[in-house]
Amino acid sequence: MLFPSYLFLFAFLPIVFVGFLFTSRPDRSLATARWLVFGSLCFYAWWRPAYLPLLLGSIAFNFSWALFLARGNPRSRWLLGLGVATNLGLLGWFKYAGFGARTLEQLMGLQLPLDSIVLPLAISFFTFQQVSYLVEVWRGDTPEPSLLRYALYVSFFPQLIAGPIVHYHEVKDQITEGGTLRIRWRGVEVGLAYLVIGLFKKTVLADGVAPIASAMFDGATGGTAPAVLDAWLGTLAYSLQIYFDFSGYSDMAIGLGLLFGVRLPFNFASPYQSANIIDFWRRWHITLSRFLRDYLYISLGGNRRGAARRYANLVITMLLGGLWHGAAWNFVFWGGLHGVYLLINHAWRAALPDWTGLGSPRARRAFSRGLTFAAVSLAWVFFRAADFESAWTILGAMAGATETAIPDLGDSRDAAIALTVPLLLAWFAPNSQQILAEQTPALDSDLPLAAAPPWLRWQPSARWALLLASAAIWATLEIGGVTEFLYFNF
Repeated sequence: MLFPSYLFLFAFLPIVFVGFLFTSRPDRSLATARWLVFGSLCFYAWWRPAYLPLLLGSIAFNFSWALFLARGNPRSRWLLGLGVATNLGLLGWFKYAGFGARTLEQLMGLQLPLDSIVLPLAISFFTFQQVSYLVEVWRGDTPEPSLLRYALYVSFFPQLIAGPIVHYHEVKDQITEGGTLRIRWRGVEVGLAYLVIGLFKKTVLADGVAPIASAMFDGATGGTAPAVLDAWLGTLAYSLQIYFDFSGYSDMAIGLGLLFGVRLPFNFASPYQSANIIDFWRRWHITLSRFLRDYLYISLGGNRRGAARRYANLVITMLLGGLWHGAAWNFVFWGGLHGVYLLINHAWRAALPDWTGLGSPRARRAFSRGLTFAAVSLAWVFFRAADFESAWTILGAMAGATETAIPDLGDSRDAAIALTVPLLLAWFAPNSQQILAEQTPALDSDLPLAAAPPWLRWQPSARWALLLASAAIWATLEIGGVTEFLYFNF
């Protein structure tokens, strides 16, 4: 069930919210939790009911295993490893068994009938979330004694499908007995603002440039090499599509959480305004970057064993991060490419920590941001392309290796005009967190984000009501052409 759909916006969400209003009282927090869990499970089961038992089984196993871990067994490290391995094994079977079978077929000529496995919705997200919970309990945090409230933590529909990946301690005080799981009208106002902004990003901005990207990438997949300008425009279009697609979803997740009294973590903070790749990964999919850092990079040794080991750990972490995004070698290559980017960034900092003599501060920052954006956009080619052959065809065209054109792309001038406004917004505009910073809409972030200029800060006023109402109408009218959220595939 897509957030930008008539079914969700005008049927599911109103029904769940009205039920929340009727149960939202301090003395009825148990009824509120039951209602939200019921609604979240219905939300999950809408696409494929057969996979609902998988989610429920995962919840039951991890809840029970956490209670077992909390007993202080002397072999708790081994028990933690077994619990994590069970979660990753489940994820591996559904997400990577088909990938492994295809790889073996190519290498050894075997015939393994695994292509029929359908990836369960959100399995990557709810698996990582529950792994983090087991680790927290093993480290000494008190496990949740209520299966119902643990189920709410895992299945809460605003963040279930595509994140953010939430740590239990971040929402524990909000969903437990006596927490904030009740109606808060200022939260509803701010949540609706976030929801509208995210909806506009997705339906108007992301889906508005999607046809330009699809025409170029689909043409390359079909064997037609794009012209130089078309290759660059198509790549830029996809860079903006995935940016506003994921940014829009992240905003909607925070807004929906606020409607039900839950503050979620920030997951997206203007990554195309980053001055380097390190900064980019602090801003893009923030909770995934945090998970990979805390549970993979640091576990591998982090930066504690010398520069060579540190660089190897970075590349390994990003390779596995790429594999998390998709069961295909082009995703692994994309992750490895970002690992190399990070390696170069850290090596540059070590070799030249202070390069203030190279031009003015404004020129250095503009150059750094432009170079970072170009590097990220080139890497997106491997992320979006159907295979390596089409990816290299596109990159070759961008380098001037071909002068053929793809008819479906249309007039390049029109495409460039269509990309101008989204590009300027991504590069220069304050993000949603900055616009609504005074309302503390989400959990604290490590990023020092300044508030937007006073004239751009949200407040309950007629001007903002008119602006958001207009954006909501525009976004709603565009719903008919909405494509699926890109991150639903991961």
